Amino acid sequence: MKFLRQSLTGLFLLAVTLGLLAVAGQTMIGAVQKAQSQERFRPPARERVFAVNVVTAEAETIAPILTAFGEVSSTRTLEIRAASGGRLVYLSPEFQDGGSVTAGQLLARVDQLDAQAQLARVKADILDAEAEVRDANRALGLATDELDAAKEQATLRDRALTRQNDLRERGVVTEAAVESAELTASTARAAVLGKRQSLANAAARVDQAQTRMARQNITLADAERALADTEVTAGFSGSLSAVNVVEGRLVSTNEKLGELIDPDSLEVSFRISTAQYARLLGADGNIRRAPVDVKLDVGGVELVSKGRIDRDSAAVGEGQTGRLVYAFVETAIGLKPGDFVTVNVQEPPVENVTRLPASAYGSDGAVLSVGEEGRLASVSVELVRRQGDDVLVKSEGLEGQQIVAERTPLLGAGIGVRVLEQSEVEEIAASAERQQPTAEASQGQVDRPRNGQGLAQGQGRGQDGGEMIEISDERRQKLIDAINSNSSMPATAKERMLGMLAEPLVPKAAVERLESRMGN
Repeated sequence: MKFLRQSLTGLFLLAVTLGLLAVAGQTMIGAVQKAQSQERFRPPARERVFAVNVVTAEAETIAPILTAFGEVSSTRTLEIRAASGGRLVYLSPEFQDGGSVTAGQLLARVDQLDAQAQLARVKADILDAEAEVRDANRALGLATDELDAAKEQATLRDRALTRQNDLRERGVVTEAAVESAELTASTARAAVLGKRQSLANAAARVDQAQTRMARQNITLADAERALADTEVTAGFSGSLSAVNVVEGRLVSTNEKLGELIDPDSLEVSFRISTAQYARLLGADGNIRRAPVDVKLDVGGVELVSKGRIDRDSAAVGEGQTGRLVYAFVETAIGLKPGDFVTVNVQEPPVENVTRLPASAYGSDGAVLSVGEEGRLASVSVELVRRQGDDVLVKSEGLEGQQIVAERTPLLGAGIGVRVLEQSEVEEIAASAERQQPTAEASQGQVDRPRNGQGLAQGQGRGQDGGEMIEISDERRQKLIDAINSNSSMPATAKERMLGMLAEPLVPKAAVERLESRMGN
């Protein structure tokens, strides 16, 4: 009996156990089927909001600046050449590269012995010519007196012939006496003709003497000029360049000794495109005398000189494009011929244009404006000019709108944004300055925002500046996970930000910046 009772008890317990297992299995299967039949719960996604810096569009009248590169040259350059050959016996102390000379200053002298000897010979010949002129004049005077005497003698012979004719008519003298008087009168007239010939010869001698004197004067001028050519003088005040002579050297005629440059008469030539040239034309079709600024960069310091456009080239030139423009430099500060400079030309003013940062203008020809509810809208604009880091644009209805100062690939029409306050912009700018290496800062290479512009939330920099706060471990871990999962962030930036989060206190601006990009 005892065995039977124990056996029945075991069977009962086994049945109960199997029943409980069946109930548990059925419950589990039902729960799984119910879970599979229901939709999975997902938390609602939150929209990602970006922080951006904006500028207010203001229409104004702006005179654009045309920038080009040119070369400085002198409008007065004189080649110093030797007018006569010989040995250099004198050189001025200023006759060297970079020497300053004044107009008329003696620079060099060639040996003058031959020129002086030639001049002495010519002066002696002039003395002979002067003596010949005096002798000819005296001979002319004597010939004139002899002619006058011959004329008086002929007059007397004619009177005697007239008396003889009267006496013959009265029968007082014979025919022979009359004929003798006629022969005497004829001889006197012949003598007058001979004296006239002598007078003509004397006058011719005077002319020849004067001609010889004139020739000698010409020879004297040539000799004096040859003597003067042995001296090299400065044609105007200026500086010397390319001097290649020494005292005692033999030079040949017309040999180049150096160059004289006027440092106060400079011009700059620069080439611009045809479109830019068209904007500088006046109403008469000629290029305007627009003011220019000539800038020379010397070790980070800009030397600025004022000038004005003078003319443009007559032809384009073989293998060239655009136009070559010349500008006269009115006030040259530190400029030398041959300097490569930057030329800024002031164009005519353009009305109703807006100046924006160049980073605000997209490749699609549009800018992003912050509209209602903080969403971006694309606004098409007309690009008028590019001015360094800025652009000048035109668009109807752009006046007064808030324009994103720096576009990124994450920004587009319809994206929600948060406008950065001026204090935040200044804080980010200060952080960016502190993050730059000291060497770069000493060289003036730190990129500083212009008027607080040019910073967008997508460029988190400067995590060690501004207000410091303490965050919870959970919040800190979320930020670390977000940084590690960001594949687009540079490795150096990740290390810097992770090091910042490892500190007990972290910058408040950096935390808000990271959380805004996480969508929290």
